[in-house]
Amino acid sequence: MPALPPFSRRRFLGTAGLLGAVTALGAPAVAEAAENDVIPIDWPNLGSYPGADTAGQRVTTILAGSTRYLIGPWYAGMYPRYLPDGYIDLRGTDERAVRLPAMTAVSAATALTTGTYDPQTLSAANAAIRTRNLIRTLAARHRANNADPATRWGSGWQTALWAYYTALAGWLFWAELDTAEREHLVAMLVWEAQRLTTGDDVYLVGGSGDQLYMTRRDGTVVTPGDSKAEENSWSAAALSLAAVMMPNHPDAASWRRRNVELLVAGAACPADLTSGETINGIRLSSWLQGTNIADDGTLQNHDRLHPLYMVSFDQSLYQGFVFGLADRAAPRAALHNITRTYAALVEKPFPLPDGGTSTIYRPGSAEIYYPEGNDWGTHFPFYFGNFDLLVDLTAQDTGIDPAAATWERLHNEDQLNLMSRFPDGRTYGANGENTYYGREHRIGVMAAQAYLTLFLARNTRGNRLRWR
Repeated sequence: MPALPPFSRRRFLGTAGLLGAVTALGAPAVAEAAENDVIPIDWPNLGSYPGADTAGQRVTTILAGSTRYLIGPWYAGMYPRYLPDGYIDLRGTDERAVRLPAMTAVSAATALTTGTYDPQTLSAANAAIRTRNLIRTLAARHRANNADPATRWGSGWQTALWAYYTALAGWLFWAELDTAEREHLVAMLVWEAQRLTTGDDVYLVGGSGDQLYMTRRDGTVVTPGDSKAEENSWSAAALSLAAVMMPNHPDAASWRRRNVELLVAGAACPADLTSGETINGIRLSSWLQGTNIADDGTLQNHDRLHPLYMVSFDQSLYQGFVFGLADRAAPRAALHNITRTYAALVEKPFPLPDGGTSTIYRPGSAEIYYPEGNDWGTHFPFYFGNFDLLVDLTAQDTGIDPAAATWERLHNEDQLNLMSRFPDGRTYGANGENTYYGREHRIGVMAAQAYLTLFLARNTRGNRLRWR
């Protein structure tokens, strides 16, 4: 890891000890964890990635530009001052207030620690200060560390994902955090991971509430038009990171097991219900109690067949780099049915309104065909280019023509064309291009994780993406 510029400690308002350990009400039962349970990333052992290949050049440019915008003008506009306790003001506890800065932290921490940060408008030293501010504030405000109901977040439908982003950024930035900040980070991640181990083969958490499957084994559609694939994948991400960061923790085995369960449940299709296959100790036909995708690899979300949610399995494939950063093999469950879904994007014909058919990936073009429309907007090339790259690097496009590398080039060149319209590194213009309020942050966090996957796959010391 390239050495970060030294921090100007005077720029921080002292935080160590300001927010003492808080006993958060309603905490899941969990073995006590501390910052010294975390095994830091051994960067020298991982070698380096020059990024000279064409895919690497594209992803590096996307990451550098997106980070420059997010940690530069976006951060400056959002967080102009410190609060009296020394933290920045997150302006709430919902997705907009927590997920967006967490995604920004991943983007910036990745760019800074891998030497891909572009300092043309903000020095690396100041970018590092801002990145640390995001990480330490997000972790301190989690309910594992914060008793104030007005400012705490956590224990919610999507909060495992927010904790994953925050903890990943913190792990990348571990050397730059003090003891109190590390303790907060660990408590946050352990809390969210432990919640997920209370679930079973039907429910995500506990014995009721959020479902693991859209359709039950008997054919009952529990959540019509709303696959649970994405939710299972992002929840698995928090479990995988906790197990990798703290492999010797008393609950690590439970985290590893639940991670695998959520991965196979997220990508389960009807054929799996009678399959004799066993993946990472789970026999599909006996453990699975439902499905989230069709046998043809498609899935439904927002009451439609939705290509954007088909590529949300990127979150499963990111486990390759998460485990790779610890020089460990990721569970093979993360690859389950990826080829099936990718084939549906590239090869499956869908009817056109005026007759004829089209595949979702239009031959020779970056254009995407949405068979039942897209309620999120019109421009999403990097969502697909990111997935293409991951499929290529994990060899999940076997037998599919054209191969994933071809599509990666088309989609990511289109992403670069979008970014070329703006001097500050952003991607989007008119709201209709992508209506999600975190649209720029999604580009940054995907680029960061794509780059880290490239770092492990095309490393000077060999491919570190391994599966068991």
